[in-house]
Amino acid sequence: MAKKDRIVLAYSGGLDTSVAIGWIGEQTGAEVIAVAVDVGQGGEDLEVIRQRALDCGAVEAYVADARDEFANEYCVPALKANGLYQNAYPLVSALSRPLIAKHLVRAARQFGATTMAHGCTGKGNDQVRFEVSFTSMAPDLTCIAPVRDLALTRDVAIDYANKHKLPIETTKNNPFSIDQNVWGRAIETGFLEDLWNAPTKDVYSYTDDPTYPPLPDEVTITFDQGVPVAVDGRKLSVLEIIQELNQRAGAQGIGRIDMVEDRLVGIKSREIYEAPGAMTLIAAHKELENVTLEREQARFKHRVDTRWAELVYDAQWFSPLKNSLDAFIEDTQRYVSGDIRMTLHGGRATVTGRKSDTSLYDFNLATYETGDTFDQSHSRGFIEIYGLTAKLAAARDVRFGNGVDFGVGDL
Repeated sequence: MAKKDRIVLAYSGGLDTSVAIGWIGEQTGAEVIAVAVDVGQGGEDLEVIRQRALDCGAVEAYVADARDEFANEYCVPALKANGLYQNAYPLVSALSRPLIAKHLVRAARQFGATTMAHGCTGKGNDQVRFEVSFTSMAPDLTCIAPVRDLALTRDVAIDYANKHKLPIETTKNNPFSIDQNVWGRAIETGFLEDLWNAPTKDVYSYTDDPTYPPLPDEVTITFDQGVPVAVDGRKLSVLEIIQELNQRAGAQGIGRIDMVEDRLVGIKSREIYEAPGAMTLIAAHKELENVTLEREQARFKHRVDTRWAELVYDAQWFSPLKNSLDAFIEDTQRYVSGDIRMTLHGGRATVTGRKSDTSLYDFNLATYETGDTFDQSHSRGFIEIYGLTAKLAAARDVRFGNGVDFGVGDL
């Protein structure tokens, strides 16, 4: 008997990917290996998910607890880059896809698969993120998408699950499409597709209503070369810090984002995000950079950060440009160490204190009180030289009759 081809499927444990196991087998004749990766999304135990995959027909089930890997190797680079797409979205889903893809490729090598599969539609960003990641790591492997390529619609999935008595709930009607991990939560579709509709309370899970917050919560976050290492003086892992801030900032309603974003495939999409820990950490990190980065370096890094976020959003995690920007960003973090004190309250994370041994802030230069060491007599000459090019250009304009008309003749 000829050996069957094998396909590795990104498996969540839900209806669509559970049905996809048998559906792929019927449509392609291949054996399916299910791969479930824990990136801090919560929910069911990995072993429960693994057993469900086998019960649904997978010949193998690969599960990985990648929470620390995700926090250290994906969330930390995003934090160092102050990663916000369109200056708002902290790349919640975009960060997890290359990591999940890496484990899919690892499973393919381990179990001798020749094809990868994911459950994305043909309208979203994630199909591109998965497939470009596959191509970047394993160009010899092919890829299919059951929903996009094999007509596995939701009504077909429900009928298939009922017919085959699969061990999966098919009656729950969730009006939203949700993706979540420890860095945040993404919610879309349903009534949110009407841009005039305000989000209802059932949209949110990571955050409480900021309208009626508990008492203010003061927190001090310690960084070492751009990496968070402690909260309120307690040394914690990066994962533990994100988790604690998700809880504390989430209780204050911090990190709610409602935006219309430009998808990679060319359409605009209304998205709701919750990222209490991520947005708190980014705010703290930005402020510590304000204290420790040299002015021109900081100005240029702001441009690099914007481009970095665009690349990650646009499925370019493994691209040469993103790798080069990583090197620049890493170099800028050499002195980004110290403490940032914040007050978490009513939907806002407000910086109230900064302390750093590597600070470029000099109190004696900044003060207007006695002890000021800034020699103000130098400023006159500085202004003369600094404004020289503008002065010469203005004089030329006057010579050629192009000077600024202040309306003097109308007086």
